[in-house]
Amino acid sequence: MDIKHYQKRALEIREKYKRLEINQNGKEWTTRELINGFLEDVKELILLSENNSSEDKISHEISDCLWSVLVLADKFDIDLDNTFMDNMNKLEEKIDNKLKSYKD
Repeated sequence: MDIKHYQKRALEIREKYKRLEINQNGKEWTTRELINGFLEDVKELILLSENNSSEDKISHEISDCLWSVLVLADKFDIDLDNTFMDNMNKLEEKIDNKLKSYKD
């Protein structure tokens, strides 16, 4: 499966959350609230990793983080396919250049 498949599924779930938020709070979450939700997932992941939690709990939290990234990418109209590969190529070049300085 590709990232677009995962993003489509994430957005299906986001639509359900929107309906729930409107029913519970009278409005859907703002972009800031979505980002704060992502931060909470990252904090939870940190706590789980520090407490040697089960693989199931950690994988669940990583999946929550991925969901947030996919939803936020859509919110900001970011093409993750291209952006991710471009960024990985730039990071690889940067790392390779730094590694060259360590060669004898």
